[in-house]
Amino acid sequence: MMSRMHSGGKGSSGSSKPYSTEPPSWSENDKKAIESHILELNKEGHSNAMIGTILRDRFAVPDVRLATGERISQILSRNGVVPNYPEDMMNLMRRAQGLIDHLTNNPKDKHNRRQLELCESKIRRLARYYKGLQKLDNDWQYKRDQLRLMVE
Repeated sequence: MMSRMHSGGKGSSGSSKPYSTEPPSWSENDKKAIESHILELNKEGHSNAMIGTILRDRFAVPDVRLATGERISQILSRNGVVPNYPEDMMNLMRRAQGLIDHLTNNPKDKHNRRQLELCESKIRRLARYYKGLQKLDNDWQYKRDQLRLMVE
């Protein structure tokens, strides 16, 4: 798993969703309404993960995939909303940018310099994966000095 790539931990503790093939009877099941909520929340600037959380908490949709048969990212791409970079990669790039900003003010912080190296290695590894899926251009490269332009 990507999140434990550079740590010694082997555990995978945490809760898991109950197995189900159909949405619960109390949940919102109208596909058109769910899709309109997703498009509206995306226009407000929410990430896919945040959209799922808002749908769960505010609109009683515990699992978008059970209700619509598609993931949130698939619904958005079908409606012509395609991000420049995949969400997980963008989150890592934002984290790297934050670490770079921190290290400009604190150049002797060796622990966070190491964390930046690990974060950048994850970005490069994800880039290799997304190039294979054709979600990134084959000539795309991670460059620390151009990171601020990519993130903003």
